[in-house]
Amino acid sequence: MSADAPSNQPKSTVEELIAVRREKLGKLREMGHDPYGQAFETTHTPGQLKAEFENDLPATIAGRVEAIRDFGKSVFCTLGDAEGRIQIYLNKKQLSEEQWEVYQCLDMGDWIGVAGTTFTTGKGEPSLQVAEVTVLSKALRPMPDKWQGLTDRETKYRKRHLDLMSNADSAEVFVTRSRMVAEIRNFLHERDYLEVETPMLQSVAGGAAARPFETHHNALNMALTMRIAPELFLKRLLVGGFTKIFELNRNFRNEGISRRHNPEFTMLEAYQAFADFEIMAEMVEEMTCHLAEKFCGGLQIEHKDEEGNVTRTINLERPWKRANYHDLVKEVAGDDFFDITPEARRAKCGELGVQISEGMEDYEVIQQVFEKKVEEHTFDPCFVTRVPSELIPLAKVTPGGKTVEVYELIINGQEISPGYSELNDPDVQRERLEHQAGGEEEQLVDYDFIETLEHGMPPAGGIGIGIDRLIMMLTGAPTIRDVVLFPLLKKKD
Repeated sequence: MSADAPSNQPKSTVEELIAVRREKLGKLREMGHDPYGQAFETTHTPGQLKAEFENDLPATIAGRVEAIRDFGKSVFCTLGDAEGRIQIYLNKKQLSEEQWEVYQCLDMGDWIGVAGTTFTTGKGEPSLQVAEVTVLSKALRPMPDKWQGLTDRETKYRKRHLDLMSNADSAEVFVTRSRMVAEIRNFLHERDYLEVETPMLQSVAGGAAARPFETHHNALNMALTMRIAPELFLKRLLVGGFTKIFELNRNFRNEGISRRHNPEFTMLEAYQAFADFEIMAEMVEEMTCHLAEKFCGGLQIEHKDEEGNVTRTINLERPWKRANYHDLVKEVAGDDFFDITPEARRAKCGELGVQISEGMEDYEVIQQVFEKKVEEHTFDPCFVTRVPSELIPLAKVTPGGKTVEVYELIINGQEISPGYSELNDPDVQRERLEHQAGGEEEQLVDYDFIETLEHGMPPAGGIGIGIDRLIMMLTGAPTIRDVVLFPLLKKKD
């Protein structure tokens, strides 16, 4: 087996490499070794063994062969998985002849189990000296190029397994994501929240203004939609007597795809009876900072470009900024923006370079200015309050009736979390949902939910957190596709 190093020799085609690996597959079978292995008991993972390393420790580990440095009668390999790796050492004199033949049938990408004793090399590298090798899975296709890695971004997303096996940084993001999600659950459980599950198939897509995916249930002969939000069902549970609940699961919206949007995405929604949006804002601030300190090493989060250059540093130091929606818009559009006519506001959008469409209502024009000129340029945390009531039909109206008791948390140029003092007046809720439906009440208004509210829902605070966007912000990822294992992509021709 040749050393794992650059060569001036012509590269073999994939078909030739597969043919060589199949020959080794056959040889393993001839020797009586199953190339696709059995259960294999380990004492450590590769990452654990390195993290807890001490010399002269008997250990058994399993992992993928990620690198091979062959010096003839002695070999150094890197053995790893998504959570870590360690160097292993094989010496011909210290292995049986059959075991050495097994080694010679190995390639980068193979999964193996090894048993041996730990030691530290002369260069100070923690290592495992191998006494026994077991083949667990023979890889017939080669790994991505050792020296270049997987550089094509579309291939990274379409073939995530290649990205994970060749890019330790990418694997680390997804390990971190999993641990952050577990910690979010722990955070809420410690505060006596109950985790619940509500329907993903719904007869009326409610809880947000978004286009749903539509399907049909054959046995019941009824149209259904994939949920766009769990909100209305979670509020039914408040009516039923649950006072602290959350759901952390998938939502589906049949809308655009961008670096911040995927049609299926992970959302946390939590509700607390007898609370309001201020109480919920405080909890979100505390939870986000807790995650940053536990997993990111502090409250300064660096974002880098593809070359590794720092493009911005997000400061999560508390307390986070609170700001009035109208004040933020006036800062970018002028102090008189809300005093001029709707027609003048539309003209102002042209001066600001904000695109609007003819069908937009006046509040939608204002919101477009907010999104393009405020939200997309706000990177440190900001709780935007006193939001127009037309934008959020499920929140309580503040005295005066023109704004609602909500926050919209902006970090890294995008909304990370909305939070409400929840509307619990069934008559007002009916009126506002029917107004939002715009003449399509039968299709868009969940009247069963209105009836549920008539049984009495306690005052409550509620939050939503886009988990994908939160992970993007905390890990410095430039696009949602870097934190979603299998993002939806256009089908190749």
